[in-house]
Amino acid sequence: MSRAILAALVALLLAGCAGMSARNPLAQWVPSPNFDAREPTLIVLHYTQEANAQVALHTLRTKNSGGPVSAHYLVGKDGEIYQLVADGARAWQAGPSFWAGAGDVNSRSIGIEIDNNGAEPFAQSQIDALLKLLADLTTRYPIRPTSIVGHADVAETRKADPGVFFPWRELAAQGFGLWYDADPLPDPPPAFDPLVALRLIGYTVADPTAASVAFHRHFRGNDAGELDARDRKILWNLQGKLLRQDVVPPPPPVGYRQLKDLQPGKP
Repeated sequence: MSRAILAALVALLLAGCAGMSARNPLAQWVPSPNFDAREPTLIVLHYTQEANAQVALHTLRTKNSGGPVSAHYLVGKDGEIYQLVADGARAWQAGPSFWAGAGDVNSRSIGIEIDNNGAEPFAQSQIDALLKLLADLTTRYPIRPTSIVGHADVAETRKADPGVFFPWRELAAQGFGLWYDADPLPDPPPAFDPLVALRLIGYTVADPTAASVAFHRHFRGNDAGELDARDRKILWNLQGKLLRQDVVPPPPPVGYRQLKDLQPGKP
């Protein structure tokens, strides 16, 4: 290889590195050790609602009907795990979303897409792979076991994924996510407010019916909009679990329109 060609390649490499650098050429670099990389505190699970993993990979690297989308990971039906976005970067996966009293879920979460069309059970091979990935992520980042939720949980009025077929109980049995104890569950006291329990779990309850539907998809495997006596027992049990873990209820909800206005301009 000639020196001229080599010099040109080195120049291109340096130019590419300069474009990726976080250092501003206008300023003198005097680095401080007092900073942290973005550390996610939440994991959001999705189904792809695509024909297969390859189609989903294409969508996640381009756009869907709503514009550019991405996720940090995709888990295929065969258990193959793909990473599309670095853990420390903000993937465009949750959209307008709220959890535990705060919006902009994208800035504090890792998004995992699971190859599933939304109308079928999940393959055991991909659930096994997902469990392996969750074990890795919760070991490396300050993510509480209860901070593994679905897209439908953080976007109550818009989304249904990962859907009623997702095995939340199986995940909880392995230590990931929140689940209630085995029967018999005690009755809650007369003064028990199920909306307070839903808020403690993380739902906004700005739209109580939407919060109830999201709760049912996650904990009951259906799309019902009204809470029944069984739901009250489950919520009373979950509330007790969270309070014993020192989970603090978020502030009282405001209107959904006000919450939406708090979202950043990006997806």
